[in-house]
Amino acid sequence: MSVSPDELKDRIEAAIPGTRAAVTGDGHHFEATVEGPAFAGLSRIAQHKLVYDVFGAELGDRIHALSLKITPTEAR
Repeated sequence: MSVSPDELKDRIEAAIPGTRAAVTGDGHHFEATVEGPAFAGLSRIAQHKLVYDVFGAELGDRIHALSLKITPTEAR
């Protein structure tokens, strides 16, 4: 069962308050650009884990690959 880029975008934005995401992909391999205040002060590894935790066991299964570019922003 494939996943749509819009589904991933919506799930990221719903799970991490104040976050904006743009996701592209082919149903199995995705690239996401994510920005938000939740990432401020976190290491790159912690930033990526915050997003990966949204999908849990789906990574490597329904979602074969998820490449991330994360930008911390100021709280609005």
